[in-house]
Amino acid sequence: MKTLTKPLFVLEMANNHMGDIDHGLRVIREFGAVCRGYPEFSFAFKLQYRDLDTFIHPAMQGRDDIKYIKRFSETRLTRAQFDTLVAEMRAQGFLVMATPFDEPSVGQIEDQKLDFLKIPSCSFNDWPLLERVVQTNLPIIASTAGAAVEDMDQVISFLQHRNKDFAILHCVGEYPTPDERMHLSQIDFLHNRYPDVEIGFSTHEDPDHTDLVKIAIAKGARIFEKHVGVATDRYALNGYSASPQQVDRWLAAARHALMLCGVGDRRLPPNEGEAASLRSLRRGVFVKRGLKAGHVVGADDVYFAFPPQDGQITANNWSKYASFTLTADVEADGALTTDNTRRTDVRAKVLEIVGRVKDLLEKSRTIVPGRTDLEISHHYGIENFDETGLTMLTVVNRGYCKKLLVSLPGQKHPEQYHQQKEETFHVLYGEITLTLDGVPRQCKVGDVVNVEPGVRHAFETREGAVIEEISSTHFKNDSFYTDESIQRNPNRKTLLTHWMA
Repeated sequence: MKTLTKPLFVLEMANNHMGDIDHGLRVIREFGAVCRGYPEFSFAFKLQYRDLDTFIHPAMQGRDDIKYIKRFSETRLTRAQFDTLVAEMRAQGFLVMATPFDEPSVGQIEDQKLDFLKIPSCSFNDWPLLERVVQTNLPIIASTAGAAVEDMDQVISFLQHRNKDFAILHCVGEYPTPDERMHLSQIDFLHNRYPDVEIGFSTHEDPDHTDLVKIAIAKGARIFEKHVGVATDRYALNGYSASPQQVDRWLAAARHALMLCGVGDRRLPPNEGEAASLRSLRRGVFVKRGLKAGHVVGADDVYFAFPPQDGQITANNWSKYASFTLTADVEADGALTTDNTRRTDVRAKVLEIVGRVKDLLEKSRTIVPGRTDLEISHHYGIENFDETGLTMLTVVNRGYCKKLLVSLPGQKHPEQYHQQKEETFHVLYGEITLTLDGVPRQCKVGDVVNVEPGVRHAFETREGAVIEEISSTHFKNDSFYTDESIQRNPNRKTLLTHWMA
């Protein structure tokens, strides 16, 4: 709910004021003293409203032989008495909410300017009542005990289409509820089915049972509701209403569960103790032979061994996206450290290239088979890829070969030739300038050009292009660049398999 910044705990008074205004005030004050000890939570006290003169059928008025009619009638309060309870709730620092069981009671909630409105499980799909409820501007909390999936879908759609701020609670309408019927995994069900809706837990278990609130918190609930009361010589508590002492233990359990669950909306914050412990168990990077300052360290130059030294680069820092240039001489078996190397990480550049390739493929409406590997050619270093480079997708390479070549806007592909492979270029998107043995020609969409073995070829594009290359088998060592510096660069390609997601 938009109005929630902390977990909300709702204390349900129901009829536990016993129709005695002084007892009701005592209940509010005793729970106020408990809740002030938990400033990390928000608290609301909840009442139940029924316009008994119209709520109960005329023929049923005064029927003491019917359990709920007797209970409602004996605990009846006047509007002025409810106003007194609401004022005390606010004085004790509580938000105030009420459950209306009929339309006139919604009007009373509006008149009293309460903070929330509660839909009970028995009224979950009481459409006349819901139509009146959505005329208010109050946040709505609804319990779902006994509601069929179709009912939940309809009510949630009804509230969402009216832009209501609301939450739903997993609830079991059995008082008290035995453990085997709690089904707390319904919280998971509700989260999965309604991912944009706040989910909570309305509980009617044995008040001494504090495990359930812990489980509910671990499952992502942020709103909790419990019936409460105060036992006296005159008034006893029922089997599902909690005393101040039981609520204190309940809240303490919730506090402990939240501490144990910790951060869940992002990756854990840094833990220096954990980081130091893990680092001490990693392998350090050592050089096989003496190397001079300025040397770009390659995979053939190093080995990995335990234990690492302080400040040493570890195997966890070594990847195809990172390169290390020595800033000082290092002797054989010496450690690569943050003091004797300069690191260059190209991961961000690779991801940026992948994003641009995807955009061009989508723009060109080129269909790419799933799990096709992507090869990024950066002939003069990835830092110069925007000027000179190419991305290639190998679709098949058998006795014949098919590739998709993606040339980004403004890119050039340097001159090369093959001794074995014969190629056919088919322009699928954009325009290229294709140079064969030094003679340029313009190629547009639909053009097909054959490139014989030994023919030097280069191409470039101003706006970007996608080229289908059909050829005989591609051999790894059959590409020869006329600029020999490219041929001598062993790190001119980056290969990616999982790039399409």
